Amino acid sequence: MASHGIQIVEVGPRDGLQDAAKLLAVEDKVRFIELLAQAGCPVIEATSFVHPKRVPQMADAEEVFAATAHLQDDGLRLLVLVPNLRGYDRACSVGVRNVALFTAASETFNTKNTNATIEESMERFLPILEKAQADGVWVRGYVSTAFGCPYEGPIDPKAVAEVADRLYQAGCAEIALGDTIGVGTPTRVRQVVSEVTRFVPVGNLALHMHNTRGRALANIVVGHEMGIRIFDSSAGGIGGCPFAPGAPGNVSTESVVERFEAEGVSTGIDLGFIRAAASHIDRALLGEHDED
Repeated sequence: MASHGIQIVEVGPRDGLQDAAKLLAVEDKVRFIELLAQAGCPVIEATSFVHPKRVPQMADAEEVFAATAHLQDDGLRLLVLVPNLRGYDRACSVGVRNVALFTAASETFNTKNTNATIEESMERFLPILEKAQADGVWVRGYVSTAFGCPYEGPIDPKAVAEVADRLYQAGCAEIALGDTIGVGTPTRVRQVVSEVTRFVPVGNLALHMHNTRGRALANIVVGHEMGIRIFDSSAGGIGGCPFAPGAPGNVSTESVVERFEAEGVSTGIDLGFIRAAASHIDRALLGEHDED
């Protein structure tokens, strides 16, 4: 794929749908991903190989990935979330080549989200990272609650940097800093990114901002000013985190693309297809069907 000024990581199919009340058909999820690929999204977070009882919406992970894997032939990176070695093995069994691991900068949030301390999460990741290196699988690491926690409040930027550094040193090629409950501010973004970039190169960082309080675009602009070029977003702004009270509000892909394109920064994204993707999944969530 051609190089652009920034890279959008479209998280709608996984982060956007994981807590949806209506269980969607595999066909609806596949069509969603296909439209996002047609829009030119270079990276799409397609699904999650978590235990089906933990996140029922992702119980069809193997089917969804198998039906969309061919899209990788055109250079698209299909990314999937894996919580542990079992999830990693499930993913690899269907040909996944890009995985994401997730932990948090908040002990309380991580325990409630993953039933593990941060240290236990790191120990859980090591065998995955070792296998990924041997398998040639690319790995992204998420640091949730990087700008604030629903249980602990503000998080020390040094704590964020420590977790990010450990993930990077362990083998994660990219570290995404998550504003899990949408409390980030431009000042906070500067503080956290400044601390994290003491340990992780800015070219290996991404921002995952929620728009819960309407500040996501301002925070993204600050991140861009500081050298970050990778930004997560969700078509239609769907989704949040089912384990974080008050979290709903992924920033919409449309708004991110519009903001950067207005400033002359290329995204490589076709807004028409993004809007079609958002419309399709909205109808699916309402139990409606696309017209032929």
